[in-house]
Amino acid sequence: MGISGHPTAPLLRFVVPLTVHPSTAPRIKLRDGRYLAYKEHGVSKQVAKYNIIFVHGFGSSRHDALIATQFSPELVEDLGVYIVSFDRPGYGESDPDPKRTVKSLALDIEELADQLGLGSKFYVVGYSMGGQVIWSCLQYIPHRLAGATLHAPVINYWWPGFPANLSTDAYYKQPPGDQWALRVAHHERDGSGRENNKPQGKQQGEFESVHRDLMIGFGNWEFDPIEIKNPFPNNEGSVHLWPGWMKIGLSQLNFKRYIVGKLPWIHYHELPGSGHLFPYKDGMSEAVLKAMLTGGK
Repeated sequence: MGISGHPTAPLLRFVVPLTVHPSTAPRIKLRDGRYLAYKEHGVSKQVAKYNIIFVHGFGSSRHDALIATQFSPELVEDLGVYIVSFDRPGYGESDPDPKRTVKSLALDIEELADQLGLGSKFYVVGYSMGGQVIWSCLQYIPHRLAGATLHAPVINYWWPGFPANLSTDAYYKQPPGDQWALRVAHHERDGSGRENNKPQGKQQGEFESVHRDLMIGFGNWEFDPIEIKNPFPNNEGSVHLWPGWMKIGLSQLNFKRYIVGKLPWIHYHELPGSGHLFPYKDGMSEAVLKAMLTGGK
């Protein structure tokens, strides 16, 4: 769900045995032997007109597929939408990925689509830290995408394309606890995140879920998002960014405005007065979905 404003404590440097939880979700076996748990929503794949993969946020799980849970069954049936959410590596019932990189999760998403038979192209939607993952999909698997949406995506202050004054201003406007957590995560030591009220998301242990999530999300990326090429040069699909209005205000928004200024092919939807949880507002998920499927602004 994002980084809290409350100070957090560092992870102690010793190994705590993980509790083994029985698997209750359907899972696929990935190329390296890991298992990825998923959950299906909407109409069946056999009759779907649109296939969407949803990427959950920080400290969350496959159960928190807000784009799926906020729709009426009638709307889903009428549009013919199939949605699959999944536990990102180390979350929920998906195995940890100690070799995880910014690229590897995009490849996990591609493999999930292939094993579920979603066709040559599919849509991707991500929220918060999951929204950040969509940049990786645009970079590494653009040929597989029918469209993409980023809901309130988290910003990495160390992306090289950002002007130094913009990064510094936004970083130091965060609460001290968040500054500390992100600084530690960036330097690839034991990151830290807030306690979340969704324990099923962290049943693999906090290190393999939230801590590794921070280290990847705020580490040194292999590419710069503002250098991504338009995946739809012939307007055969569209990319949408809904920034949300974070409690820290314009410093975060300025980052997202800067990105879309460099990538004018992104449809940008700024909602004054809305917060990080804007997709939960009545009618918002429906508007987000229709914008992506129709390519409209």
